[in-house]
Amino acid sequence: MALWSERRQTFAEAATAGPDGTFGLSANALYVPRKSSRNGATIFSIAVFAVTCTVVLLLAWLACGEVTAGAIVVMLLAATLVVSSVHIALAWERVVVLRLGKLNRVVGPGLYLTIPIIEHGTIRVDQRIIATPFGAEKTLSADLVPINIDAVLYWVVRDAQEACTEVEDYYSAVSFLAQTAMREAVGRSTVAEVALRRDQLDAEIKSDVEKETASWGIDIISVKVRDIVIPDELQEVMSLEAQADREKNARMSVASVEADLAEMLADAARVYGDPEAALKLRTMLLQYETVKKSSGAVVTVPTAVSDGFVEPAAASGKQGVERHG
Repeated sequence: MALWSERRQTFAEAATAGPDGTFGLSANALYVPRKSSRNGATIFSIAVFAVTCTVVLLLAWLACGEVTAGAIVVMLLAATLVVSSVHIALAWERVVVLRLGKLNRVVGPGLYLTIPIIEHGTIRVDQRIIATPFGAEKTLSADLVPINIDAVLYWVVRDAQEACTEVEDYYSAVSFLAQTAMREAVGRSTVAEVALRRDQLDAEIKSDVEKETASWGIDIISVKVRDIVIPDELQEVMSLEAQADREKNARMSVASVEADLAEMLADAARVYGDPEAALKLRTMLLQYETVKKSSGAVVTVPTAVSDGFVEPAAASGKQGVERHG
């Protein structure tokens, strides 16, 4: 009673009037099943059983004027035979029917009939896309590094007859086969290739699984690697290696830029007619970059002024040498 009261209260809260005066269920209160069910087919079988029982009892009453024990036995037998003869296959199902142990036909979807005792549906095959998660723990790569990988396999049963007759449990067989194919694909690649080329790993696993499942009536749609776990110590080494590669590329880019800049400055020096102009222009660019980074100031002194400071100093030094001489 308490559970029913809570559900009734939840429904009442959800079915409140909206701003337009209408009533509706909120998104949180509306129950939407995550997976389809066979409740409809089960209810149909129960209804067939009940209708058969009612008809047999009605006929017994009309014939004998009363319901006897024999009529009840006949009712149960008739209802059992009818229920075992009339079936429903859902829209995505195919049923493999055997007659005296031999393959007879594949039926579905919809209503189908079987002969009691002689025929029976051996398996119901779901022909929707199936997502099967699988993984491989501590799988050794080509360079002997243990790796943990998780992936998802998307597949569908193309032929229900082959899936029933060619393999005992096709669902488990596909899962084990995908795991084995992953281990083989990882064993053919290095850690760097596994980490950086997921698309190639997906394609290799898909190709290996397709070779085996082609005769099972199963089509492989795709394989998606979800996660790759590398040992912590190796992650640090790979990070240092990647950092070194980036630094190397940066230095190569700087050297290439310097070469291009040197050519442009040499062309400018030829325009000025001074071979040393290229070096002076480069010096000025370096000063500009220094000031730009440090937010300082650079005072440019004309050459004539600087020579004026240098020549008196050189003359006084020459006179001092002569006196000592």
